[in-house]
Amino acid sequence: MFPHVLILGGTTEARRLAAALAARPGTRVTTSLAGRVTRPGALDGEVRVGGFGGPDGLAAWLRAESVDAVVDATHPFAATITANAAAATAAARVPLLVLRRPGWGPGPGDRWHPVPSLDAAAAALPGLGRRVFLTTGRLGLATFAGLTELSFVVRSVEPPEPPLPPHTDVLLARGPFTVADETALLREHRVDVLVTKDSGGAATSAKLTAARDLGLPVVVVRRPPLPEGVTALPDVPAALERLDETLAPRARP
Repeated sequence: MFPHVLILGGTTEARRLAAALAARPGTRVTTSLAGRVTRPGALDGEVRVGGFGGPDGLAAWLRAESVDAVVDATHPFAATITANAAAATAAARVPLLVLRRPGWGPGPGDRWHPVPSLDAAAAALPGLGRRVFLTTGRLGLATFAGLTELSFVVRSVEPPEPPLPPHTDVLLARGPFTVADETALLREHRVDVLVTKDSGGAATSAKLTAARDLGLPVVVVRRPPLPEGVTALPDVPAALERLDETLAPRARP
């Protein structure tokens, strides 16, 4: 039988990993999507949409589908999925790899305010600015709904669900964005503070450069920690190399 790799996807890295594995003769690859995006792009290999029913459901699926390795390539803030994957793979005795793009770091001239959560970001805002560019995604916006004295520009791929802050302009857009694009947006909306999650990667990093160039403060929500005993690989080549090491002793004639 062919080795079977399950990718918990939704990121650019997951898409690239699926393409690389699907191109290998004798490898079965399945990408699982949570289903939160209504029109995901095409993926190589098999695709599964929807949840598994928690760690027990995922463990049962891994056994039923004879999965040889799991790669968690979800968003760095998908903490529940990562925790479920760690528990399920331990129960099913299946190796787990976590693929996470490196986070961002402040550079010279940056005015960063790191915070541990969205709640902490909301608490910090009144002392930093009045017009907020909020780029934390469409989930969790209720955290900022009580900030009635501030104005928000919210950018997300899908329309956000209420409750939203009362003074909010919604921009539907998907990256990557250029520094010129972000600078024009910040100026057009007279933004004086940016809020972002530490997602990492180049697709949405231009806003940080634009904020630096304009001298704006940036509230950066730190990533949740990985489960105990789990380490992350930084890119697709590293994940492929680790998969080769992991699957070699499990190869079947």
